[in-house]
Amino acid sequence: MTQTQENEVTDYLIFQELPLDILLEVKDHMLSQIADIQLQKKLDFENAFLNVKKSWDGEFKMVSYFLFSPAEIPLIVKKIIKEKFNVLLKKSFIIGLVFFGINLLLIYLSKSQEEYRIFFRLLNGLFLLTMGMVWFFNIKIWKYMRTDFKYKGKCFYTLYQQNVGLMVIVTISMLQLLGKNGHYAYQFFRTQNTSEIAGTLITLLVPFILQSSMIFTLLNFFEHKKTLKRMQNFLQSADN
Repeated sequence: MTQTQENEVTDYLIFQELPLDILLEVKDHMLSQIADIQLQKKLDFENAFLNVKKSWDGEFKMVSYFLFSPAEIPLIVKKIIKEKFNVLLKKSFIIGLVFFGINLLLIYLSKSQEEYRIFFRLLNGLFLLTMGMVWFFNIKIWKYMRTDFKYKGKCFYTLYQQNVGLMVIVTISMLQLLGKNGHYAYQFFRTQNTSEIAGTLITLLVPFILQSSMIFTLLNFFEHKKTLKRMQNFLQSADN
C-alpha cells in the first residue's frame, strides 16, 4: 500500500471527526482490512477501501452525548468515551470519599473552630497546589491542553483533550472555596448545633464535589498526557 493511499484513509477518518488517538487505532484496523480484502477478493485499493468504509459506516454515525460535548460526535467515540470515563469517574468518586473522610476526621481532631478553619483551608489548598504543580511541570504540552488546538485544525489530539478545560473551571471554584471556613460542619459535629442543616450539608457536599471533580480533571489530564506520549513518534513526523 502506498503512502498516498494511507493518506487517503487518514483524510477520510479526519473527515469523520475522530480524535487523533482513536483515529490512529481505527486507521490500523482499516488498513489491515483493506489489505485482507485486496488479497482475498483480488480488488484494487479503491474498491477494497469502499468495502471497508461500508462495514464501518454505522460506527461513524453522528449521535448526541451532552455529558461530553454540545455538538454531535461519532458513535464509536461515544462508546469509547463512556467506557473510559466511567472508570475515571469511579476512581474520582472513591478518592473523593477518602478525602471526605479525612475532612470529617479533621473536624474531630480540631480543638477549636479556628483550628479546623486552618485544616479546612490546608486540605483544599493541597488540591490547588497539586493542580499548580501539574501545570508548571507540563509546560511543554500546554498547547495540547487548549481545546482550540487541533490536528490539522480539524480533530482533537486525544479524546481527553476536550475535558482539560474543566481544570480551569474547577480551579476557580476551588479558589472560591478556599475563602470559606467550614464552620457549619464543625458546629454540627462538635457542638451538636442542628439549626443549620442546610448549611451543614452544603459545607460537606460542596468540597466533596469539587475535590472529586478536581481529581477527575487530574486523572483526565494524566490520561491525555499518556496518550500524547504514545503518539509521540507520529506527532514528531507530522510536524516535520
